[in-house]
Amino acid sequence: MDEPSMPTPPAHSPGPPAPPIPLAELLASKDLGLRRIAGPADADLLWVHTSEMADPYPYLLGGELLLSAGVLLTDPDHYVARLVEAGAAALGFGVRPVHETVPEALIEACDRYGLPLLEVPPETPFTTIARAVWRLMAEARHRELRRVTRAQQALATAAARPDPVPAVLQQLAAQLSGRAVLLTGLGEEVHAAGRRPPPEAAAALARLARVVARERPGSPASATDTHAGTHLAAYALGGGEGLVLSLATRRRDPGDHTVAGIAVVLLSLLAAPHQGADAADRSAALVRLLLGATPAEVAPLLGSPGPWTVIHARRSDGTTADALTAGALGASLGSALVDAGREGGDTVRVLLPSTAGEAPREATREASGGEEPPTPPQAPTVTPQPGWTLGVSTPTPLAALDSADLRAARALAHAEATRAPLTVDTPVTGLAALIPPDQAAAHARTLLAPLTPPLTDTLRCWLSLHGSWDRTAVALAVHRNTVRQRIGRCAVLLGADLNDMDVRTELWFALRQE
Repeated sequence: MDEPSMPTPPAHSPGPPAPPIPLAELLASKDLGLRRIAGPADADLLWVHTSEMADPYPYLLGGELLLSAGVLLTDPDHYVARLVEAGAAALGFGVRPVHETVPEALIEACDRYGLPLLEVPPETPFTTIARAVWRLMAEARHRELRRVTRAQQALATAAARPDPVPAVLQQLAAQLSGRAVLLTGLGEEVHAAGRRPPPEAAAALARLARVVARERPGSPASATDTHAGTHLAAYALGGGEGLVLSLATRRRDPGDHTVAGIAVVLLSLLAAPHQGADAADRSAALVRLLLGATPAEVAPLLGSPGPWTVIHARRSDGTTADALTAGALGASLGSALVDAGREGGDTVRVLLPSTAGEAPREATREASGGEEPPTPPQAPTVTPQPGWTLGVSTPTPLAALDSADLRAARALAHAEATRAPLTVDTPVTGLAALIPPDQAAAHARTLLAPLTPPLTDTLRCWLSLHGSWDRTAVALAVHRNTVRQRIGRCAVLLGADLNDMDVRTELWFALRQE
């Protein structure tokens, strides 16, 4: 039977991922008594796995230290070959009670296939080895977090200098021990810092920059490559200038992508100073709009009638996002219109404009008598963001952004209650869409008039979560008994049986009209 030695770590965790653990660090733990008896001395461990299967290949992801007592070991050569094929990092073999010593055939096979083989003494439980690996990983991740924090502070200090762009590039090159270059979409160098890579690597870096330059639809936001032992990376900057941050380093540590992301946000703000006033006006327009300004007041600043999509986001680890983190989220989603929270709130709001759709040219020419009409705007595609929980409204005209803001908040509450990384508010469709909006709204006001706003919000959330007390409590951040009391109060004020599906259906229709 195949049993993991430790629970799987969380799939999404804040900060950079844990770096791999060098095998030498584990062997240096004298209290474990491990001894390498075959294979190379160098290996990187990503996790630990225990298996007594004759062929554990289907259950390996690669990078494991596989621990086994050899219960079903009959063909060492085939066994080791399958481990190497699966990408296992090393094999730990426990002696006694099954085998008095490590089988000689297993030692020879590990030497032949280049798989490190560790002898595990009988007094060392496999769980002790697993705990040691997770402890080393936690320590390594803590070191990486400290490094990323120091890099963030250094980059922020550089951004405050009179020559911020060259200063940020210089600091980034120093933090990553490599080359940092600001390129145009055509690969032309604007600023650079750090040791210049070989000509072939520099040419490959310029080609990589053209891949991510946002001068055509569908370009990726980032790309990586390796050329002659040099790690290359390119990140598209925001601002619509087609600028790209390109990096060439001799090594690639887990926190490097996070450090580069911080630099991308800073350089996006710094590299296009002529756009600074417009961008500030647009961001201020978002904040003013969400605080209650009329669409007529902010329409000239936003510059587009829409449709617009409102996104509410919160850190999935419960921490409050600062302005830099919120800006990075906006950059990942493709928008500079970010409200990083107000009055100490922990919700980040992002406003996404529609994008111009792509239509077949011949078809549009024929339909318009030879002229190419403008294609209709398309709703932006919002994807889950690691470390965030998102609530997304449906595309909405500028005049209805206040209601979209409310729907995005409800979608976020639903996502948190159901532990989903992203929830999209669904528009009114089907039979409900057949009723004139003014009549539906008038009916909703009459039906829900006895309820106070907190009761209305609780009822809406409770119904959206199919009457789940616990999920509603999570979504509203209240105790489940509070939810029960409020729903009971709603039933009394409405004079209705909330267990009746007909009643629930009518109430849900009314709540959707608000």
